[in-house]
Amino acid sequence: MSRPDSTPFEHRATAPGSIGCWVLTVSDTKTPETDTSGQLIRKLLTDAGHRVVGASIERDEPKDVQRVIREACAHDEVRAVLVTGGTGITSRDSTYEAIEALLDKRLPGFGELFRVLSFQEIGAAAMMSRAQLGVHARRIVVSMPGSPNACRLALEKLIIPELPHLIREVSR
Repeated sequence: MSRPDSTPFEHRATAPGSIGCWVLTVSDTKTPETDTSGQLIRKLLTDAGHRVVGASIERDEPKDVQRVIREACAHDEVRAVLVTGGTGITSRDSTYEAIEALLDKRLPGFGELFRVLSFQEIGAAAMMSRAQLGVHARRIVVSMPGSPNACRLALEKLIIPELPHLIREVSR
């Protein structure tokens, strides 16, 4: 909660300018060449002045997803882990549960806002997204759907505008 004499605008003014990020694509089929969502996330982050410290592709296996997130969060440079894929409801989609089990704090507003914005673009199918954001080891962990359009929406409308502010708050 903000102090009475401070505002979110003041928080943003004192937030870090460039954030070290790790991009994780969760997919049973993607390769570095076909990972269009991971490529897009890296481009949008760097275009916004952030640093991509690392990137990887992992199969949708909970232990593997958790291992990569833990390892990424152990790097001093990494302040945010952005995950794409595995947020749906098929039998293979287990990223939500894997990440949920790691989170120290949850920010459900991200998923709620993402689904509202997504609804405006794709209609009622937006309810099938299990996008989420939370904190693990004082790092921001964002989980988005695997489609490039969903990643663009999440990054441009929600993550990039607030990432420095999120990092400022989680680092206090």
